[in-house]
Amino acid sequence: MSEIVLKVAGLRVSYGGIQAVKGVDLEVRKGELVSLIGANGAGKTTTLKAITGLQPITDGEVHYAGRTINGQGAFALVRQGLCMVPEGRGVFTRMTIQENLQMGAYTRKDKEIGSDIDKVYGIFPRLKERRDQLAGTMSGGEQQMLAMGRALMSRPQVLLLDEPSMGLSPIMVDKIFEVVEDISKQGVTILLVEQNAKRALGLADRGYVMDSGQVTMTGPADELLHDPRVRAAYLGE
Repeated sequence: MSEIVLKVAGLRVSYGGIQAVKGVDLEVRKGELVSLIGANGAGKTTTLKAITGLQPITDGEVHYAGRTINGQGAFALVRQGLCMVPEGRGVFTRMTIQENLQMGAYTRKDKEIGSDIDKVYGIFPRLKERRDQLAGTMSGGEQQMLAMGRALMSRPQVLLLDEPSMGLSPIMVDKIFEVVEDISKQGVTILLVEQNAKRALGLADRGYVMDSGQVTMTGPADELLHDPRVRAAYLGE
C-alpha cells in the first residue's frame, strides 16, 4: 500500500461562533484520486482552504509529506508541491493566458518552464489558440482550463480541485473530468471536491461524504457510488 501523503486529523474550523468543520479526519495516499462530496454548505471548501493555509484552523492537524503544515501559508505550500485550484477559478483577469501560466511557475527556478507551458497547451489546445487573450474575457470553461493549467505549472505533487465543473456546460464538464483523469494517470495525487457526486465517484479510488461539517461516510468510491444512502441523497434516486 502506498504512503499517506496528505492526512487531516481532528480538523475544526470556525467562522466567529459558527463551527463550519467539526473534527474531520481524512487521508490521501500517493497516486490516489480521492473525492470529497457533499451538499452546499457541508464544509468541503472550508476543509480545502484549511489544508492549504487559506483559512485558519481552530483545532486539529494537517500533515503533508510526513510533516505538520499547520500555519504555513499557501505560497510556502505551493513550493512544497501542494497546490489548489479554487472554486471560482481565480485567474488573473488582466493578464493574458500566457502570463497566467507563467505566474503558475512563479516559485520555480528551473529551465523547463517553457516546455511545461507547451505541455499545458497540449492538454488545452484552446488556450494555445488564445494565448495572448486577456483571461478576464474568456468563458467560464476556458477560465477553468486556465486555472488548472496554471496549477500544473507549479509541478504539484498533490493537487486539490474545488468544484472544477461548477457552472460549466455539459461538454465542458466532460472535458474537465477527462483532464482530471489524465492528470491522475500521470501520477499526480488528487483530492477532488465536487457536487457532481456521480462523476466524482466514477473517477475516484476512494471517497468521503461530508454533511454539516462532518465526514459521515467513507470507503472505496465504487461502493459509495452504489450505496443507497448516497444515491438517495446526492444522485436523486
